[in-house]
Amino acid sequence: MSIWELLLAFVVVVLMLVALLANVLVLMCFLYSADIRKQVPGLFILNLTFCNVLMAVSSMPLTLAGIIYKSQPGGDQVCHVVGFLETFLTTNSMLSMAALSIDRWIAVVFPLSYHSKMRYRDAALILSYTWLHSASFPIVAASLSWLGFHHLYASCTLCNKRPEDRTQFVIFTGFFHALSFLLSLVVLCFTYLKVLKVARFHCKRIDVITMQTLVLLVDIHPSVRERCLEEQRRRRQRATKKISTFIGTFILCFAPYVITRLVELSSVVHINSHWGIISKCLAYSKAVSDPFVYSLLRHQYKKTWKDIINKILKRSSINSSALAAESHNRNLPQLNE
Repeated sequence: MSIWELLLAFVVVVLMLVALLANVLVLMCFLYSADIRKQVPGLFILNLTFCNVLMAVSSMPLTLAGIIYKSQPGGDQVCHVVGFLETFLTTNSMLSMAALSIDRWIAVVFPLSYHSKMRYRDAALILSYTWLHSASFPIVAASLSWLGFHHLYASCTLCNKRPEDRTQFVIFTGFFHALSFLLSLVVLCFTYLKVLKVARFHCKRIDVITMQTLVLLVDIHPSVRERCLEEQRRRRQRATKKISTFIGTFILCFAPYVITRLVELSSVVHINSHWGIISKCLAYSKAVSDPFVYSLLRHQYKKTWKDIINKILKRSSINSSALAAESHNRNLPQLNE
């Protein structure tokens, strides 16, 4: 193995372990907190988390084996199953992010009617659509034998090895990425830009009230005035940073891989195998960033995780105290002797 292949294999191992650990933490918070389970967005986050966990235990290990052995890991049946899962899980993850953006859009733009427009039944219907949408493409690909080991990405994924099917495969790949990546990106941009517009409008209203208050309070200390102005600047930047993170991570992780898949369809451009694996690793990195972007960095999940840690530490301290008391009681007869 070359130094590049060793480095790429190490990156895949790190992505696999971090994705598995972070997403398991999200599942633990979901199981522990009843408040998180009651929230409608929790269903979308749960679906996204399951997709990431399955990606970490199915597709990533085979890609690691493909990088190391430079050939198809396992038999054809295993590779076909993993290729089916990889196509399904990637599409489902994208659509789950789009569903989360729709939920935020309804909550911010239509706050008074949110509970009537986004109920558990509505969320279940949206998830049902994402599963049907995500399953349709790998089912078609499996029926046409377009799943297999792709050496450019060292992974089991969409792959056409028959020259006579080239035109059909090009059309299928174009539709697949248009109705998965492009559709999700359009939904993300539309909904989050609407959310940003509302957030900026509310920030302006708060800024006007703050400035009027500062003008009336002529005796206010300069440091207090400066803190109020600094809080205004932070408030304006907070929504922009969050929305930039949602859209930016989606584009940064998926766009290189999707563009590479589309460019690959042209026989004119030669793609380096190292770049193919790098673009695949970028797509895998979305399973690492999702738990932090959508869950673990939020206040509610931080509080839940702290409660879990405190409960574990409290239980361990109680057990250690009980063991110490039991040891002390055993030593008493010896001292009396």
